[in-house]
Amino acid sequence: MLTIENLEVVYEDVILVLKGVSLTVPTGSIVALLGANGAGKTTVLRAITGLLDIHRGEIRKGTITLNGDPIHHLDAPKTVAAGVGQVMEGRRILTEFTVDENLRIGAHTADRGTIEANLDRVYTTFPVLADRRKGVAGYLSGGEQQMLAIGRALMAEPTFLLLDEPSLGLAPLIVQQIRDLIVEINEQGTSVLLVEQNANMALSISSHGYIMETGKIVMDKPAEVLRDDDDVREFYLGLREEGATSFRDVKHYKRRKRWLS
Repeated sequence: MLTIENLEVVYEDVILVLKGVSLTVPTGSIVALLGANGAGKTTVLRAITGLLDIHRGEIRKGTITLNGDPIHHLDAPKTVAAGVGQVMEGRRILTEFTVDENLRIGAHTADRGTIEANLDRVYTTFPVLADRRKGVAGYLSGGEQQMLAIGRALMAEPTFLLLDEPSLGLAPLIVQQIRDLIVEINEQGTSVLLVEQNANMALSISSHGYIMETGKIVMDKPAEVLRDDDDVREFYLGLREEGATSFRDVKHYKRRKRWLS
């Protein structure tokens, strides 16, 4: 179980970004973390994976535990070794390297036998990557690059996988493929914390959902309850706004209504 309790994070010693965030990702589950841009979702992931220092951030209060053991004091390599992997927003693949080289970098601390076994697992999960394993990663499509980023994280055999906006910039058909792959990865035994602007997709595969606003958790309910709540559907999912399918969409429609009024 991955647990965050009363987490406070400050950037550059002055900007309070997280204000007492608490959430839990039970072992074997998919949990959605939703909210508009700037709500603090990515900061939550950075705090878990030890990447705050790179961005001049610091945990001032609270704890993060993995199966009861504190991990909030660990740096990124030790967090990966503890069993937490992250796929960052924007994919961050090495575009001049081959698909195979990108994947091997994800398991750089493992022995050769483990690397080969994990490569077989990734190529089985993502057959399109197997077909392009010797190709340069920069020539992959957006969806294929996202699969590569996820596959690279899986090379370290995480028990908990953090996904930051995996559907960002992808066509609807590819979003559906990514959705199905997340479910498959979870069914293989990896727990998932899913940060998404596409709230409908995220809640369709999650057991529980958290909604953030301005550094706080403002709603915490089972995913099916969030999907069926009329207020959530209107103000967070945008389902009463024609054509709105994400937090970005609903904000756009509400701004347009203000301009026209």
